[in-house]
Amino acid sequence: MSGSPRLFAARPQAAAPSVGLSGAGGTAPAPDRPRPRARLRAWAELLRVSALFSVPGDALAGAAAVGLRPGRGTALAVGASLCLYEAGMALNDWADREEDAVDRPHRPIPSGRIAPGAALAAAGALTAAGLTLAARAGRPALAVATGLGATVWAYDLHLKHTRLGPAAMGTARALDLLLGAVATTAPAAPATATAAGRGREAPAVQTRGARTAGTAFGTRRARTVRPMLGARAALPAALALGAHTYAVTAVSRHEAQGGSTKVPLAALAGTAALGAAVLRGRPVTAAAPPAVAPPTSVAAPPTATSPTSVAAPASVTWPASVGALASVAWPARATSPAPAAERLLLTAFTGAYLRTSAVPLLHAALNPSPPLTQRAVGGGIRAMIPLQAALAARAGSPLGGLAVMGLVPLARALARKVSPT
Repeated sequence: MSGSPRLFAARPQAAAPSVGLSGAGGTAPAPDRPRPRARLRAWAELLRVSALFSVPGDALAGAAAVGLRPGRGTALAVGASLCLYEAGMALNDWADREEDAVDRPHRPIPSGRIAPGAALAAAGALTAAGLTLAARAGRPALAVATGLGATVWAYDLHLKHTRLGPAAMGTARALDLLLGAVATTAPAAPATATAAGRGREAPAVQTRGARTAGTAFGTRRARTVRPMLGARAALPAALALGAHTYAVTAVSRHEAQGGSTKVPLAALAGTAALGAAVLRGRPVTAAAPPAVAPPTSVAAPPTATSPTSVAAPASVTWPASVGALASVAWPARATSPAPAAERLLLTAFTGAYLRTSAVPLLHAALNPSPPLTQRAVGGGIRAMIPLQAALAARAGSPLGGLAVMGLVPLARALARKVSPT
């Protein structure tokens, strides 16, 4: 958002009083002492806080994909995701300060309400905070968060203006969901290992499909899904969310000037295919696979609540494809048909996703003006919430889907005050 100071120069014969300039290279008069409320609003616009509600559902959908209840690791993943997301928002406006000075002079940096250095410092601090929270969830979570942060910075500083821009944003969203999966599957506390080291049976971790228990070595290996295996189980859901983000980012590249009909139409087709894939990819009844003994040389005595074997996960195929998404295996969460209430919730969530995303895209395709294109981008951002809810319900967590959908009214109310684009 930098512009030439000559645009604001006065005539040479008139001596103008000295006025401090801010913005990129001095693009706007800096207010002497901005009111706290006005300054808070400027930061809310810079960080696009109304879009924040599309973030927690990534971690919740990731937890649902691995069949575990959200826990401490999930909460840390949510915090890390929020920090990295806002870091990307601040860095985005800093990197686009010169363009925004021409196309969007009302943005906080070109309007002089926030200094470029402050925005860059905020991006760095938020990135550090996000990585710190991810590190608390374990090394695998930190590795995923590092890749996510690197993708965000690479997109804002370079990839945004290349053909790889939409793919980079899709990758970032997919990594965000995988972060929730990996953080959720991380060991909860070292106390279990201590108890196992003394020869006592460590407590089993309860999941939505099975309970695992065993001897010392076996329990440490089987008491929770390994983070990398959790990431593999969550990969189909991550690809689905990444495909939607790819489409939204492709449309957003035309929100300033408009004029593109093909891109909204392609995004509309992808949205419809993705919704159909989620609905058709429901878990089906499957026979229980052969039991696999835990990796231990000493068999644990069988009990009613502590079986000596762990069932290997079955898989069903998600038949539809969306862009780069093609025929992926989706792990089944249960061995019986889903209750009617769960099927109804999945249908409702998917319908909300299609309605929120498809209608603005159709309007933008019929009239590709900048306002309608920006509305389509905003609808695509808000549609991530019902998509996350549908993915959670699809994985066998209808309550998780309802919790994610509870963010919709908050996002809608805040979007009336602060634009998400």
